[in-house]
Amino acid sequence: MPPWIIVALGTLGAAALAKVIAAETRKVNDRMDRQRAAEDGELKTIPLVRDPVTGDYRPRQP
Repeated sequence: MPPWIIVALGTLGAAALAKVIAAETRKVNDRMDRQRAAEDGELKTIPLVRDPVTGDYRPRQP
């Protein structure tokens, strides 16, 4: 096989691989964006209080 055919096949393979990776990256980013949008309304902060004995931070008791 002539070397230029091998180089051409390698180039086509690399282009196809790049296209597949880009599509998968877009799909994952879309999924993450939808997840973030769904969580925006649910996110609440929990106040923490330092335990003077152990020094650990724990959620404040109501």
